Formats: sequence, structure tokens, C-alpha cells
Amino acid sequence: MVVAVHTLSLQGLEGTPVQVEVQLSGGQPGVYIIGLAGNAVKESRDRVRGALHALGIALPDKRIAVNLSPADLTKDGSHYDLPIATALLAAFGVIPADVTHGLWLFGELGLDASVRSVPGCLPAALYAAQAGAQLVVVPSANAAEAAWANQAGRVGIVGVPTLHALIRHFRGEELLPAATPNAVVPEAYHAPDLRDIRGQEGAKRAAEIAAAGGHHLLLSGPPGSGKSMLASRLPALLPPLSAHEALEVSMVHSVAGLKLPESGLLTTRPFRDPHHSASAVSLTGGGLKGKPGEMSLAHRGVLFLDELPEFPRAVLETLRQPLETGSITIARAAAHVTYPARFQLIAAMNPCACGYLGDPKKGCKTQPSCATAYQNRLSGPLLDRFDLRVSVPAVKVEDLGLPPAKEGTAEVAARVRTARARQTSRLQGTEVVCNAELTGKMLEETCVLDTESRQLLNLAAERMGLSARGYHRVLRVARTLADLAAADQIAKPHIAEALAYRVG
Repeated sequence: MVVAVHTLSLQGLEGTPVQVEVQLSGGQPGVYIIGLAGNAVKESRDRVRGALHALGIALPDKRIAVNLSPADLTKDGSHYDLPIATALLAAFGVIPADVTHGLWLFGELGLDASVRSVPGCLPAALYAAQAGAQLVVVPSANAAEAAWANQAGRVGIVGVPTLHALIRHFRGEELLPAATPNAVVPEAYHAPDLRDIRGQEGAKRAAEIAAAGGHHLLLSGPPGSGKSMLASRLPALLPPLSAHEALEVSMVHSVAGLKLPESGLLTTRPFRDPHHSASAVSLTGGGLKGKPGEMSLAHRGVLFLDELPEFPRAVLETLRQPLETGSITIARAAAHVTYPARFQLIAAMNPCACGYLGDPKKGCKTQPSCATAYQNRLSGPLLDRFDLRVSVPAVKVEDLGLPPAKEGTAEVAARVRTARARQTSRLQGTEVVCNAELTGKMLEETCVLDTESRQLLNLAAERMGLSARGYHRVLRVARTLADLAAADQIAKPHIAEALAYRVG
């Protein structure tokens, strides 16, 4: 007799169904796991044996073959524990064999028979629901996130705390409650306010434009001018995640094994700020299991790189492709996975290594070599991908004594939401969510220019030596400026302001 249940092998956010088959036969007694099992799966034998022993269930004196099909696919992860144990229980007759039809399971077992949390339950449950599963069983700790896979009500999803509770459920002695999505409560996020920044009105304006259109922003200025303060306040200006975006972001964080809120879904946009000692792998993702890196963890949010030129050049160059495509493919010998990486890049840098180039009081003592060597750490193609390049001057002493500005984060965020609403209405029915993502025909249709605006843009592009990429980025920023001004068409002043941000 062969008993089979289903589970999933996750490669990034994509999955391959795996059938866990158990057969009892004569021969050398023992448990034999076959089907290209990785180390964590091979260790399942001892975790499952320990969990069954905790329940007082002894393995029969037979040869127990556990086959993971397809046999040519490498399997790894502790989530195979629960499906293996459940198939064994059905084969032993502890639970009815017919309960295994359409059954998908994910979970790690403790030696005390507890069912422990595993990463990736949200995308795994979504895949199982789409594959026609009748019942999906996950650890209780992952039930809230997995429940979001059943919004259409086509599949049963339950969270199980222990193996004993699962046995009682399948015997009909005490049914487990169906997992339901917890109420989404806005996460407590005490963001610093824009009012804390004295002066720097030009930089604040650039931050508002960046938030309104999802544009990449580079801030350059001397130490202490407020670059990092401004960047840390930008996430609070962004609109909340839409339902689709929240699901996307939560799946990435689930696969990464990061803790999700009680609702199972993230509601605030991610803000990732890796140190400049970060490696290329930590930024792009990878490792043995191809886990997501900082770029993917910042999906639909902000990736802030402070002291940009201090990052190794090879690390910075990995940003170039994701900034264009919105995704990143990790190719390794044991993994080939693609993650979404539609993040907003905010970076800060000093004008030179000592930081005081152009300062009338301190000054840079080794210019121009100090600035040239420092700025040459950034490649032209990377700089070309910033929509807005803004100079942030040193704060004047008299500005520090000024009262807080009349407008703070709440007022600016309201304008950003209004501008984003215009974009949402205009882009309805497409996968594009903001002006920064406009490409091809959609860019042409959305950014129509009158004769004066076209002449100004063409003349400036020729004199400034704008690349085709830079030309299109000016158009996108101009479109955002028009949205902030509640204008249906791009006008000459919008083009002029957008061009000013290419030379900051």
C-alpha cells in the first residue's frame, strides 16, 4: 500500500509540487528517504521519529520507504517534516487513508511533536490553492498569513499546533478551526516629521516629487546638512500599500523568513538601509537557498544607501539592472530564482571624500583631486538612473534658530496621495502604478508635450548631453510635477523644473 500527500518545493516565489509517498514493505527495517533529499530533509527522519515517540507511536519493524517525487528535483527545507509524518500516520492506520486526497502540508516538527513555523507559507498556500488543493495544513504560527490564500473560499486552510491535534482532527475527534485572515490593523509607525528639518526647502521639494512619482533620488551635500534626516522621513510621505502590493511584499518577507504582523500582511512600505559594508549577495540575494536580498526586501518601498560612494563599486553596479526591470534573477549552481525588486532608491553622498568641497569656511584642502577620486567611484550609468539629483547645502546657523515649518509630513503626504490618485486613475487597467514606471507607448501617451515644452526639452537635452534614458526620466518627473499641480498636461515650467534636477 502506498500513501501519498502533497507539499511544495519553493524556488523564490515560484513552487514545484512535491508528492510525498510512503510504502511499508519487507526487508531491512528502517526509514529510507529517497528523491534527492537535502540535509534538512534527511534529518526529518529523526525529527519525525522523535515526534512519533512523544505520542507513544513506535515505528513498525518494516522497511519504510519515503519517496519525494519528482525524484530529479533537489528538495531542501524543514517543511517536509509534517507531510512525511502525516503520510506515515496514514500508512500505519493511525488516521484514515482517505484524508490524504487533495491534502497539502507544510511544517517542521519538534521532538515534542509540536509543529513549528517555517518560511514561505504564504506563497506556498497560494500555489496549493491554485493547484486545486482541498485542504492545506500549516503551523499555527503561519495560519494568519496562509489564510490570505483563501480569499476566494475555494480551499480549506487550517493551522495546527501539534501533531496530536492533527491526528484528532483527521479522526474527527476535535476539528481544527479554519484559518481566517486577521483584521488588518495599521502598524504603529512613529515616523519623524519633516518639521524637524530646518531650512532645506529645495531638498524637501525634491523629496515630495520623489514620493509623488516613485522617483529615484540622490542627495549630495556636506556632512550634517540633513541628507539622512530627509531620507528617513520619505517613507511617511508615501501612500499606503494597495491590497495587491501588500500581498506581493508579504510573500517576499515570508520567503525570507522575516516576522510578519499578526494580520499576516504588511501594511507599511518597507524601508531598508543596509550599511555601506554590505556585500553584493546581501544586496541582491542568494546563498545556498537563494534567499531575497535587500533589493527585494525593499520591493514597493524604499532602499536607502547612505554614504553611496563608500559602497564597493561592484556592489553598486548590481543595482543597475533591477532599477530598470523591477526584478532580479539570482543564478547559482543550486538555485535559479527571480524575485520582484521594484524599489525606490534614495541615496546620499558627500561632494568629496572630506565632505567640504565648496564650503566657504572649511573648504576642501586637496581639491580637485579629492572630489574627482571620490565621485569617480560612481559609474555614469548608475548616476544616469537617478531621476532627481539634488544638492543639499550646509545649514545656516540662523536657520537652526527658526521655528518649525508650517508644513510637516502630514501636509506633504496629503499632496502626494492626491498626485498618486491621479496616476492611479490614469493608469487603471495596467500593471504600472506610478510615473517612474512609465515606459514605451504608455510614456508617449501620458507625457504629451506642447510645442514650447518640446523645444525646451530638445534644446536642453542637446546642450546637457542627456542620454535617451535621461531624456525619458525628465519626462517622467515633469509628469509628476504636473500631477502635483493638478494639471492635465505637462507645461513648460514642469519641463524646466524637471531639467533642473538633472544637474544637481
